[in-house]
Amino acid sequence: MLSRYIILILLILPIATILKQKAPYAAAEVTVESAVEEEEDDVQVEDTPSAAEQAESSLTEQEEEDDDEKPLKPSPDGDTYMLFVEPKNFKSKLPAGKEVRFLVGFTNRGEKEFILDTIDASFRYPMDFSFYIQNYSTIGYTKVVKPKQQATLFYSFLVTESLSNRPFGLSVNLMYRDADGHPYLDAVFNETVEIIEVDEGLDGETFFLYVFLAACAVDGETFFLYVFLAACAVLLVVLGQQFMSSLGKKKPAASKQKVEMGTQNSSDVDYDWLPKETLVLNRSPKRSPRQSPRQRRVKRGTGSSGEE
Repeated sequence: MLSRYIILILLILPIATILKQKAPYAAAEVTVESAVEEEEDDVQVEDTPSAAEQAESSLTEQEEEDDDEKPLKPSPDGDTYMLFVEPKNFKSKLPAGKEVRFLVGFTNRGEKEFILDTIDASFRYPMDFSFYIQNYSTIGYTKVVKPKQQATLFYSFLVTESLSNRPFGLSVNLMYRDADGHPYLDAVFNETVEIIEVDEGLDGETFFLYVFLAACAVDGETFFLYVFLAACAVLLVVLGQQFMSSLGKKKPAASKQKVEMGTQNSSDVDYDWLPKETLVLNRSPKRSPRQSPRQRRVKRGTGSSGEE
């Protein structure tokens, strides 16, 4: 009986010792966890903004988004106009493979300066102008336009031949800003134009195509003969054109070099401003006609006899 109690005590004693050793660690863990939770609560309380601050920040973000999404418009103090230089007499048609030139004018009707920054041009799908077909270079100018003054900008681009015989939307935009830095965008030209193919008459490719078709229509023996004759005909036409152009150019006549000869004719001199006394004194006596020595002797002899 006693041995059983001893065995029971030996079993309970180690368990009680182990539990006693773990109790401080558990209490420490509970203390640490409670402290961490209190710190997190404090941090959350400190980081949580007030309702007024949240409303102000949301309004600021909304205003910034509205400013970013708001499209740029032209200034009421600026007037723009556009003039096509090439092609002349523009009527909503542009030639394919040719250079297009135009002028963009700007008038400042306000009291502040405007800075004309850039001009860009693009071809767009005529049914939807937000769809770009071809973009052209953006050229920077940075030209200052003072109040009540005007400025003109030049822009040019080359129409691709692959766009011929089709309509496209041509968009030309002028980007500028005022003295305070507010940006403006003016669509100077935003219309649908038609790209046409220029008919330049009979070119060399078409001529040789006709010659080749004519040669194919005859026998093979005369094919090379026709080709040779066609080449000779083209060569003669080119030489004749050059000869006619050389004859048409008139050589400028060699202009005589003008040499100042002074006043040779007395009628070209104006003596009205001189006094009459000066004119009488400076007038040279008339020279007698030349006489031969024989006539002089006769005259002298006549004079001497008369004196006697």
